[in-house]
Amino acid sequence: MIDVNKAITTTAKTGKIQLGASSALKSAKTKKAKLILLASNCPQSIREDIEYYCKLSEIPVSVYKGNSSDLGALCGKPFEVSALTIKEPGDSNILKITEE
Repeated sequence: MIDVNKAITTTAKTGKIQLGASSALKSAKTKKAKLILLASNCPQSIREDIEYYCKLSEIPVSVYKGNSSDLGALCGKPFEVSALTIKEPGDSNILKITEE
């Protein structure tokens, strides 16, 4: 089992990510993501939209156990992040989340 928090931090430092639900939705529609992480408190309507387009685009979606404040802090940001789009994992093993 991988350490999700460490993997997110490593991805934020060495990979390519985008923050926010609107960019996650856009990436899901255009198939330009390897993984999308949603905070546990992401609004239900946004979560359903992102999951729907990810299913169509065959992009894995994972729900992070922490809330949006935790996700923002892991990315090194002083604000809440409801959705995190991973375009390139960098030096992390974050894409293994979907195998669990």
